Amino acid sequence: MTDAQAAQMTSGPGFIAALDQSGGSTPKALKLYGIGEDAYGSEAEMFDLIHAMRARIATSPAFTGEKVIGAILFEMTMEREIGGKPAAQYLWEERGVVPFLKIDKGLEAEADGVQLMKPMPGLDDLLDRAMAAGIFGTKMRSVINAASPTGIAANVAQQFEIAAQVTAKGLMPIIEPEVTISIADKAEAEDILLAELTHHLDALPAGQQVMLKLTLPSQPNLYKPLVEHPAVMRVVALSGGYSRDDANAKLAENAGVIASFSRALTEGLSAQQSDAEFNAQIAASIDSIHAASIT
Repeated sequence: MTDAQAAQMTSGPGFIAALDQSGGSTPKALKLYGIGEDAYGSEAEMFDLIHAMRARIATSPAFTGEKVIGAILFEMTMEREIGGKPAAQYLWEERGVVPFLKIDKGLEAEADGVQLMKPMPGLDDLLDRAMAAGIFGTKMRSVINAASPTGIAANVAQQFEIAAQVTAKGLMPIIEPEVTISIADKAEAEDILLAELTHHLDALPAGQQVMLKLTLPSQPNLYKPLVEHPAVMRVVALSGGYSRDDANAKLAENAGVIASFSRALTEGLSAQQSDAEFNAQIAASIDSIHAASIT
């Protein structure tokens, strides 16, 4: 974690690209990219194809720190090369993009209206490897499916518990308790989540910070107190299944919140596109998400 990276994440005008689809979500991401499951015969071939897609995005002329201030990588991406350099090193040295690492191992079955994160055996080792690779911070996702006060409290407590482990290794944790956009009591769940996050942020030692990755709220600017909280480096938003246009429109209603989009970023990209077509499409996507992030 360098001072330049911290400054970029604190106040850089742009957004974070989420390039961290893992085993469960990779087939869907490839299908949207125009590569069906009949194109690969093993998990290794599947990950080769998704790495090629990510490398194509990362090496595209528009993918620079001018508008894309950070990128979240999957563990296997961190361990591979882009442009002839280790991925995290390439992003920062060649593109000016701050690298993050997804560290969670997926979700537990739903209980009490939430899905907690599965255990993370070997997390300390992974964090050590991330530091050695030049990673700035981490991201971990859990899910909220109902306005359950006890469930949301447990969800947030788990996030902050892991965040403390990440912070102790010298990395910046992105805490991501995703509220499912289709639930009937989404607004109520978000009110509970705001209170729980505030409670834990207030309890952090002076000078310690985290980042927050949150579903775009039903009530615009609901998370303004989090944006302004001294223990929060940045609040970023996930697209959560909204189309890019819808996600951008909702994002623009939330001052101080920037995007961290995955599917909404890659929407419209195809393996069948020429490099010129691909680069034009990703540039247009980056421009639109950047504009919504700095509104």
